[in-house]
Amino acid sequence: MSVSNITVYMPSVLTLIGIPGLESVQRWIGIPFCTMFLIAVIGNVVLLMVIRSERSLHEPMYIFLGMLGATDIALTSSIVPKMLGIFWFNMPEVYFDSCLLQMWLIHTFQGVESGILVAMALDRFVAICYPLRYATIFTHQLVSQIGVTVILRAAILVTPSLVLIKCRFQFYRTTVISHSYCEHMAIVKLAVGNAQINKMYGLFVAVIVVGFDLMFITLSYIQIFTTVFHLPQKEARLKAFNTCIAHICVFLQFYLLALFSFFTHRFGSHIPPYIHILFSSIYLVVPPFLNPLVYGVKTKQIRIHVMKMFWS
Repeated sequence: MSVSNITVYMPSVLTLIGIPGLESVQRWIGIPFCTMFLIAVIGNVVLLMVIRSERSLHEPMYIFLGMLGATDIALTSSIVPKMLGIFWFNMPEVYFDSCLLQMWLIHTFQGVESGILVAMALDRFVAICYPLRYATIFTHQLVSQIGVTVILRAAILVTPSLVLIKCRFQFYRTTVISHSYCEHMAIVKLAVGNAQINKMYGLFVAVIVVGFDLMFITLSYIQIFTTVFHLPQKEARLKAFNTCIAHICVFLQFYLLALFSFFTHRFGSHIPPYIHILFSSIYLVVPPFLNPLVYGVKTKQIRIHVMKMFWS
């Protein structure tokens, strides 16, 4: 392979330019992202404290919620601080290996979050469709095993893309990434040579994780709604449905934003790049920001204990 003089061999430092086309207003764009980040971290920390301190909340439904909160904290902490460093303090440089680590963390935590949403759907499916067997099926041991499986699945699926980048790509057209964080496709596009395998693997992981999880959750809720609508008493139907509202809201905001970001990126070639990058950033930051608010408002037990924590 011939390599031109303008290519860079195994760069040690990359440059993130933030949001191309909006560099002059990035300091203002950083304000809502910083606000969402602080609310996401504080809200999820409060959620974890409530679940940990209240023994009545040591049930699978709330343990999964605690896992979701911890994942949201880790996900936003992997993205927003560096993003704000670019927007506010003109700190665009990042070490190549640190960039790969950020890419791995972001996509792994995305996969973990999707897996936890599947686990929460399974929890509600068993609780509503097989209530008499719920306690024997969803033991704390099973919850722990599901948590470990969800983490391992995401890490194992994402790791090959990191290895492929590190081992296959040695020459890069540029060291400038037109993005506000280290994202898989943004890094692959920098490389010289055929990156088709890496692109296809990234698409494969997205289809496997999002496609499978979305299908499983949808089928679970079809069965849940079928069971709920056949309950003889109206009060029982309302109670069963209310236990699912918060999860449905979280499920919809996560996957709708993911699908919207995916389709605009894949098929919106005529859309300005800053729109793509804004939506991809919003997709990663908004769900962790909204999740504790949704569960705090929609889940009575959590709302009561939060009020006791601050006003008792």
